[in-house]
Amino acid sequence: MDLGLKDKVALVTGGSSGIGFATAGLLLGEGAKVAICARGEERLQTALLQLQAEYVEAEVIAQPCDVLDEKQVAALVETVTGRWGGVDILINNAGRGRQTTFMETTDAAWREELNLKFFSLIYPIRAVYPSMKERGGGRIINVNAVLSRQPEPHMVATSSARSGVLNLTKSLSTEFAPDNILVNSINIGTVKSGQWKARFEKYSQGGGTMTEEEWLHSEAAKRGIPLGRVGEPEEVAHAIVFLASAGASYITGASLDVAGGTGRYV
Repeated sequence: MDLGLKDKVALVTGGSSGIGFATAGLLLGEGAKVAICARGEERLQTALLQLQAEYVEAEVIAQPCDVLDEKQVAALVETVTGRWGGVDILINNAGRGRQTTFMETTDAAWREELNLKFFSLIYPIRAVYPSMKERGGGRIINVNAVLSRQPEPHMVATSSARSGVLNLTKSLSTEFAPDNILVNSINIGTVKSGQWKARFEKYSQGGGTMTEEEWLHSEAAKRGIPLGRVGEPEEVAHAIVFLASAGASYITGASLDVAGGTGRYV
């Protein structure tokens, strides 16, 4: 099936690992031109070399960027536009979860979390919008979480921010519709990532005896994931690439769960 992504220009934030890296690979495999960014330059360059080795003839670039720095984001989009003429697809994938209850969350932590979840989207969207409008349309996919609709008390700040991002996605889908810019959300559950790797290492250093796979399986059981396992980054990436494809041309303002059935809402 032709996804209609050949020669489309995609920008993937948080593209050096996990979901972002997997998404960049799938887009390159479909013939898209891909720019990835992340804060860590060394890890970003490693990711770039891996993508170049696997997709030899593909066009891919990497540029360090803190998506909470508006000037750095503008410089990144300027680089992409200068090389390929504009941006057709934006994958907003930067972010992490904060595990605190309401009474544990300080004012500073609230501000940091809300700033991260909102402005990691606001700055890139603001920067690519003129290009997408000029090119006759585009796709914006925000990587969000099931927490946006099913909050957890031990992640109160993240749950609250994620809910706001879901609202922002819906608002933008209406505002940008006349420009043929489609805006959607992918809501993830428990997916293998560097964050989960760090949690496993902490468990091991604390005397844990399970293998990583055994530990992940136990974590999936604790969370009551109906499919009984933690998700793979590639599984989320496939859904993202579909929303970026020609097959999703009549989908905007949607919220798609890729969480193994975790969401209990209707």
